[in-house]
Amino acid sequence: MAFIKEEREDIKIEETFRVKHEDTETQTDLMVVREDSQDLNEMEGKDHYFITGEKSFSCSQTEKTSSRKKAQNTGSSYFSCQQCGKCFSEKASIKRHMRVHTGEKPYACQQCGKQFSHKETLKAHVRIHNGEKPYTCPQCGKSFTQLGNLGVHMSLHTGEKPYKCQQCGRSFNQKRNLNCHMTIHTGESLFTCQQCGTSFTHKGSFNRHMRIHNVVQPYTCQQCGKSFDQHENLKVHMRTHREKPYTCSECGKSFRQKRHFEDHMRIHSGEQPYTCPHCRKSFNYKQHIEEHIRIHTGEKPFTCQQCGKSFNRKGTLNRHMRVHTGEKPFTCGHCGKSFRYKGALKYHMSFHI
Repeated sequence: MAFIKEEREDIKIEETFRVKHEDTETQTDLMVVREDSQDLNEMEGKDHYFITGEKSFSCSQTEKTSSRKKAQNTGSSYFSCQQCGKCFSEKASIKRHMRVHTGEKPYACQQCGKQFSHKETLKAHVRIHNGEKPYTCPQCGKSFTQLGNLGVHMSLHTGEKPYKCQQCGRSFNQKRNLNCHMTIHTGESLFTCQQCGTSFTHKGSFNRHMRIHNVVQPYTCQQCGKSFDQHENLKVHMRTHREKPYTCSECGKSFRQKRHFEDHMRIHSGEQPYTCPHCRKSFNYKQHIEEHIRIHTGEKPFTCQQCGKSFNRKGTLNRHMRVHTGEKPFTCGHCGKSFRYKGALKYHMSFHI
């Protein structure tokens, strides 16, 4: 449909178009609006702020977006999404945006089949498979697959923490860390398992919990029988049987996996890049901070299949299992007495000294 144009300077000229998505056959109403310079001048006199670019940053008074402001300055049209109100200066941009609402994911990874709504997101994902890390930190040389991850890492060097809690004043280098921290004040659980109802404040903890339910692991190692949910993980695992290609130049220790080598190097450098968003304690291993965070969340993902008791660490579950199996792997070299736990053996050895 079209609106009738009148020869008055204070009247907005509006036209409505129908944009047809090529793949989904979905049609969406897009409204194109032009406003003359007189309206724009009136806006300039009010207390507004805008940030240029296609991202939508709403003005608190008028809820008009940055792309609309940009379009007004150039005298061009803007495209408004009729579902959420976001505005874009180009038709191609709003077509990409509409995939958020339609759920369309036309770009598929040829290696694992995972689908994405944007071509750029697929390109970033493919780097997981080919190992490409084009973004390198100029200060320490560490590389990343995505530019955003490099930006987060750089804040470790600069000490920048732009995200501040309005209730207690604590600052964070990532927005997601601030969101997790806010659950301390609100008591809110951000991620809830739909199968068993367990709630989590951290997405990583939630994802690890979901593996309990999603037990399909079609890729099996022929040498030891261990199974994996992705073929790439099986390939990495196979290296543990035949090689240790990563060697530390300072102490000579070798590792089968690059991430273990990188974790080890932090022992020499003293770097502790993993910081708890709850108490600010830092760690040099990702696994250590994951285990530590469970102290705050109360999560206990490792459950004994014989008695039902749960634990927050896999190692603690393994030690507990000795109660059921009767295993006593720690033996005294003086008298031959055996113990379930290393600490018990150390205590016993003090009697021989």
